[in-house]
Amino acid sequence: MLSSDHHPEDYPTVRAVNYMAELLRNETDGRLDIRVYAGGQLGSERDTLEITTFGGLHLNRVNFAPLNAIEPMTVVPSLPFLFTSQAHLHRILDGEEGEAILASLEKHNLIGLCYYDSGERSFYNTQKPIRTPDDMQGMKIRVQNSDLYVAMIRALGADATPMSLSEVYQALVQGVIDGAENNWPSYESGRHFEAAPYYSLTRHVMAPEALVMSKSRWDKLKEEDRYLIKSAAKRSVVYMRSLWEARVEAAKAKLSQAGVQVNEVDDLSAFQSRMRPVWDRFITTDEQKAIVDRIVAIGAEMGGAT
Repeated sequence: MLSSDHHPEDYPTVRAVNYMAELLRNETDGRLDIRVYAGGQLGSERDTLEITTFGGLHLNRVNFAPLNAIEPMTVVPSLPFLFTSQAHLHRILDGEEGEAILASLEKHNLIGLCYYDSGERSFYNTQKPIRTPDDMQGMKIRVQNSDLYVAMIRALGADATPMSLSEVYQALVQGVIDGAENNWPSYESGRHFEAAPYYSLTRHVMAPEALVMSKSRWDKLKEEDRYLIKSAAKRSVVYMRSLWEARVEAAKAKLSQAGVQVNEVDDLSAFQSRMRPVWDRFITTDEQKAIVDRIVAIGAEMGGAT
């Protein structure tokens, strides 16, 4: 089976799918195997996702942004300030709510196998610590090419600038943008901290990534093989999360040595209160609303608030 990933060879998601391949090889004496093409060798995520829906690719690790464009239910885990903690996120993804979101992909000729972590996203910039939305007023902030992310940045009073991740470092250096938002490893590995040394822990989005399979390939599998693939995918999640935690800690250590100015945001309610119009704009179906309500309720039970 052929699998695509935009991340480089040593990235936790790539290593997780390779681990899944190893499990399948061992359990089927090599009858089932996966060949992973990492580093965007097969094209952009949007392009490879389309190829996967047609069956030209068997497996694909994708960000949720391109999934948002085809299936409204995938917008749910991308909502800003929905999850109160990593524990809350994992409980949802590993539970019936997470399964329902993955199941929504089948009508688009995709089988959702599992979720991989993509970390807590926070804001960083070239100018000053961000403590309130007012500190972001007028800042040019890079975002993914996503209507949801653009709406979020605008709601906070900043100017959203959609841009490829590969262009961010140069844009920061040249002053084309004032800042961006991402997780610890991306902030470190992209060297963005060199130009934007202020990292403010808003933790505004914890959207995961997904491993999906072509439905046309899935439909050709025996029931036993479907079970083996699903099982291997779930086990790869545990492996991926351990790799991700280690990568986050390594990034934090390097950034601390580099003198990055990190600040907690004491009162997130000022940010959260501006998200209600964003939620209302993108959560429009009864199915979406029901699952959001359950996620919020579970977060409150666990001791957090959104």
